[in-house]
Amino acid sequence: MIDSQSVKTTESGGVRGYDAGKKIKGRKRHAMVDTDGRALKLQAHSADIQDRDGAGSLLRASRSSWPFVALGYADGGYAGARVAEASPIRIEVVRKADNQVGFAVIARRWVVERFFAWINRNRRLAKDFEATIESVEAFLYAASTVILLRRLAR
Repeated sequence: MIDSQSVKTTESGGVRGYDAGKKIKGRKRHAMVDTDGRALKLQAHSADIQDRDGAGSLLRASRSSWPFVALGYADGGYAGARVAEASPIRIEVVRKADNQVGFAVIARRWVVERFFAWINRNRRLAKDFEATIESVEAFLYAASTVILLRRLAR
């Protein structure tokens, strides 16, 4: 599953942009997770990059570590030729039901949303305090490692 999350940044500087869809000035976190919600590949960039544009670099970067991944699921923001042609991974867009009113859990997509909820429990990741993209990604991987360790401790 792939998805993105826009987060506000602080005055620390660094790369940031404006996500007009969510009305947030900051950065966007892209995540590729497995079916249990464990992080496979994480990337961060300015929030003004559309989901379908950011997905290409995420999918291409995942190939070196995860060459056997053949199918991914995403929401409607990833529909289109740019994502489909970005890598050999076939992206299946999971849409909400036509008669859906209000909130409903959508199959497959809830896993990556749960991942974002888990990493947001870390106070350091509630906002983006970092000055560089490299340190943002390092803290994302550190938070995902803590999630794995907590699950093993159970």
